[in-house]
Amino acid sequence: MSEMVNLKINGREVAAEKGSTILEAARNAGIQIPTLCYLKEINAIGACRICVVEVKGSRTLVAACVFPINEGMEVFTSSPAVLSARKLTLELILSTHKRECLSCVRSGNCELQKLCKDFKVDDEGRFDGNNPEYPVDDTAVHMKRDDNKCILCRRCVAACSHWQKVSVIGPNDRGFNTHIGCAFDEDLGNVACVSCGQCIVVCPTGAIYEKDETDKVWDALADPSKHVIIQTAPSTRVTLGECFDMPVGTNVEGKMVAALRRVGFAGVYDTDFAADLTIMEEAHEFVERVKQNGTLPLITSCSPGWVKFCEHKYPEFIPHLSTCKSPQQMFGAIAKSWYAEKKGLKPEDVFVVSAMPCTAKKFEVGRDAEMKYGASDVDVALTTRELGRLINRAGIMFTELPDEEFDAPIAESTGAGVIFGTTGGVMEAALRTAVEELTGEALESVDFTEVRGTLGIKEATYNVAGMDVNVCVASGLSNAARVLESVKSGKKKYHFIEIMGCPGGCINGGGQPVQPASVRNFVDLKTARAASLYAADKDKPLRKSHESGLIKQVYSEFLGKPGSPKAHELLHTHYRMRGKF
Repeated sequence: MSEMVNLKINGREVAAEKGSTILEAARNAGIQIPTLCYLKEINAIGACRICVVEVKGSRTLVAACVFPINEGMEVFTSSPAVLSARKLTLELILSTHKRECLSCVRSGNCELQKLCKDFKVDDEGRFDGNNPEYPVDDTAVHMKRDDNKCILCRRCVAACSHWQKVSVIGPNDRGFNTHIGCAFDEDLGNVACVSCGQCIVVCPTGAIYEKDETDKVWDALADPSKHVIIQTAPSTRVTLGECFDMPVGTNVEGKMVAALRRVGFAGVYDTDFAADLTIMEEAHEFVERVKQNGTLPLITSCSPGWVKFCEHKYPEFIPHLSTCKSPQQMFGAIAKSWYAEKKGLKPEDVFVVSAMPCTAKKFEVGRDAEMKYGASDVDVALTTRELGRLINRAGIMFTELPDEEFDAPIAESTGAGVIFGTTGGVMEAALRTAVEELTGEALESVDFTEVRGTLGIKEATYNVAGMDVNVCVASGLSNAARVLESVKSGKKKYHFIEIMGCPGGCINGGGQPVQPASVRNFVDLKTARAASLYAADKDKPLRKSHESGLIKQVYSEFLGKPGSPKAHELLHTHYRMRGKF
């Protein structure tokens, strides 16, 4: 049992675990101390000074995010001195801030905006003056950076370095001229950024945001020569609701389908089908590598941020990557071939939109070997946030919609497809099919619980057909690097590795709804969102990809069998070494 510490907060007796900070103790007592820079586990630097509180006996106000509690401490979180200090700090921050609140992508969901409202900070303050002006960096495929809106909280730097081990951004210059950027102020598009978008979801303001491509979708919908369809990723159904103030983890699949049908898409389809297709190809690839002493471990390839990280940082592992395209790209390839044939359409007239949890999907649509008909398999990749904005712009009352089902002919998917959205899901889905293919026997239980959960690295060994199969699951690129280093050194010997670029997998992707630090620091978003996906898996009548009637139909009518020449032509890709920075 944890040792407890007794203290007073605002005159009330409070007990909290030893080692807690004032911020944590106050939160447990029902008091929310505001923050701007603090991000649990990776950015406890006490720099913004918004969280300052008064501690009896202390000569100065202290930062609650880093100040530890002790026995008998007396804390005041909203004394006149505290409120005055916070307001003064906000006035100073706002004095160098580009004020475009009405048109800013984060308007209404900006942590700085909320605090200025709470503390009655005027738009035009007493500290206004001449400020440095920075050009907006729009050189990356997936995002823009506007340092004129940056408050130097360094959350983005921490996410890029601690979670992702990419470390392409940091503070440049000193004093009043300090700003966040790449080394030597190089453009983001010219460095080894992997487009993961984790910097976007932790930014408290509108300084970093994805490139919005919703106008391209509206233009396509208005073009009578285009047959515009949309696919929605497994995790999008359990996060989109957050864009409409619904509880974290709410499964809004039915309302999402209804909304997109009302937007005007000719077909609303489920990427889960393509996830099942990915499993058919990837499980076959794994079995073939095992039987033919091919390159092992096989490493999954459905996370484009991870793939780009591998190409930049660990090119020696490129032969280990599965050649399978991601579900997003497989769907597009099938949509412009089998689907187009069934609809009597030309491939070039099928305009494929995807709704994804991932900003790296914007990079993926333009990769080499991701196109066949003179255009990318997918025409536009939207984030979950963009999808929410698309629905709002159409004037659709999302929460009041009835539940509707995906359109035929791509309406069927299995539980294996839906769990693709969380770390461990791809591994579990692949095992459900690969084990049955290797043993020739039906599984008694399809639940591979050892690879579930949101831990950064998970390992398991399964005896399959008399062979011990060692598997590993990693999420977040810093964890991916740890796994790869252990394989390089010979300390670990795996047969199959799943890697997802974002911590927790797609449910925590860089394109997911932005939650403020007050939520991210105290609510387990990953677990809540993942629980909804596993619940959906459990409710599916079919839970193994190879049992899907639609999958069987596509192979019998069009592809032949997993690993066939036609399957390789449409559903597989290749990779290349990229320069380091």
